[in-house]
Amino acid sequence: MRENKQSVLVELTVNGDSYQREIEPRTLLVEFIREELGLTGTHIGCDTSYCGACTVMLNGDLIKSCTCLAVQADGGVVETVEGLEQGDQLHPLQTAFSEHHGLQCGYCTPGMLMASKNLLDQNPNPSREEIRKAIAGNVCRCTGYQNIFKAVDAAAKQIQEV
Repeated sequence: MRENKQSVLVELTVNGDSYQREIEPRTLLVEFIREELGLTGTHIGCDTSYCGACTVMLNGDLIKSCTCLAVQADGGVVETVEGLEQGDQLHPLQTAFSEHHGLQCGYCTPGMLMASKNLLDQNPNPSREEIRKAIAGNVCRCTGYQNIFKAVDAAAKQIQEV
């Protein structure tokens, strides 16, 4: 990270692509992702880390990007919801959320998908309680969560079949 009086150079790998940007030191990671890179799937919800709409993976860890400065992620590897899709192929979680009505307004969906992917990467056959714990940091105001549980369970089964 190179610093001058008004900006810092930040280098990140996001969804497999490398980026360098001169930014204000106080730029949040969620702002960097959305405004500097134009990846608007990561949502800004509450600005307090409560809602989880800004959830991304940073160096393999699930984080709320509204509470992380972009300079703290310098040199890191970030995965956003846009990184789930591979070419024209949706991730099984994306398909399952659609097929099992795990989303309504969609605002929480990026965070739910990232938290669920993190869970399935670590535990390919989670119980309902494990799913509940994995998404506990993400708030949905629409679905009542039941269809989200069904979607994560269906995606787990689909991934296991591959």
